[in-house]
Amino acid sequence: MKTIIYTILLFFISVSSFGQLNIESKITQLLNVELEKETIHSAYLQVFSRSKDINLSLARGTFKSGEPASVKHPLYVASITKTLTATAVGILKDEGKLSFDDKIATYLTDTFLEGLHIFNGVDYTTEITIAQLLQHTSGLPDYFEDTTTNGSPNMMTELFINPDKIWSPHELIQFSKQNMKPLFAPGTNYHYTDTEYVLLGLIIAQVSGLELHDFFKQYIFEPLHMKHTYMNLRSQPILKTENMAEFYAANSELSNFKSLSADWAGGGLVATTHDLIKFQEALFNAKLVTDETLKTMQQWISETKGMYYGYGLRKIILNEVHPSLPELEIIGHSGSTSSFLYYCPTLNTYITGTLNQTEATKSSIVLVSNVLDVILKNM
Repeated sequence: MKTIIYTILLFFISVSSFGQLNIESKITQLLNVELEKETIHSAYLQVFSRSKDINLSLARGTFKSGEPASVKHPLYVASITKTLTATAVGILKDEGKLSFDDKIATYLTDTFLEGLHIFNGVDYTTEITIAQLLQHTSGLPDYFEDTTTNGSPNMMTELFINPDKIWSPHELIQFSKQNMKPLFAPGTNYHYTDTEYVLLGLIIAQVSGLELHDFFKQYIFEPLHMKHTYMNLRSQPILKTENMAEFYAANSELSNFKSLSADWAGGGLVATTHDLIKFQEALFNAKLVTDETLKTMQQWISETKGMYYGYGLRKIILNEVHPSLPELEIIGHSGSTSSFLYYCPTLNTYITGTLNQTEATKSSIVLVSNVLDVILKNM
């Protein structure tokens, strides 16, 4: 009898191991396909699920020097930073130091805010709330990508015009006020904008008494042992870390631009895929904010077809984006460098990585979808 039971156990173990190898092989192939594209120089992917015993870390491609990409190289994660900034606000909320419904004028000076939001002749500046900044419903313009009112370059163009310029958060808000106009009254519509997250970063600093990067380190990086994560051009990782992976806008390599300092609380984070998974798992297991706060962060409004936005979190219902995609929901964030960090509740799976190419943002979401589809069909 013992022999029979042992044989049955061996059978199930071998079937499970084969399934795992099959999943990893198919996922690796998906990433290899992306690298065949001319504009993709390096690609990173980590897939993690405790319940399904998956922990696959991949790095492919080479840098200009010929050095091979490695999982030890941290990534410029761009707008994934917004999730950490929103989490920082949630931490302060849980400590009783602010409320999501507080007016931002409670924490920022009148002089600094003067003229921030004048729409159709009405000054709405003092009506803007923290929640509206978090959810992109304040009506403020996006200093990065919106068109200027005076024909001058927006910040995305400024990055290339003056790559050695170091931008302060206050300069970014001033840039927005001088060159752009609000789009609607607060709370009446949705418009994705980095301007709001610069304001949030300043509020975090004002309330906590810490610079944003120091707050991240004290409340997120150190507790979660994220030892290879830092704010680009503003702080250092806890431990010695490899150089940041190169990333591109078409054929231009941007990773050494000092002007990336313009991408601050809304996009200036650098992290390894391992550290990003640590953060995302802690967030969705209420180890950073309370269950109540996490639930509030997931109050969704429509962003575009199949996509919804909460407080620094984006939800994508894949088959709503396109009927050919799997019937799965993912929650997290993505960035302009084609970076992504998502959690799939149905599969209890976390997935992060990047294609390090601003022109590949759509491809990165398709990659996430295809990876999850492999898991769905092979478990």
